[in-house]
Amino acid sequence: MSDTILTALQYYGAGAATFAALIVSLNLGRRITGWAFVLFVTSSIALVAWGFLAEDSEGIGWQNVALLVINAVGVWRYLISKHKPRD
Repeated sequence: MSDTILTALQYYGAGAATFAALIVSLNLGRRITGWAFVLFVTSSIALVAWGFLAEDSEGIGWQNVALLVINAVGVWRYLISKHKPRD
């Protein structure tokens, strides 16, 4: 795999996760938070790819497999589910 692609995956994953965390922390509403979880999902996908394609990065890959599942729950809860969140 090209070093340029691996570097792009790594930095996109880190940057997208940081920006998504900022959006979630601002608590701008249910829909915006849901879209932040979509951004988290893309970050996790990038970091899973980087983790398993780059040398000696499997730990980050496995961590992001777990985070991908958690982030998918966030997407479901904030964008798909019709239930209102508990206070």
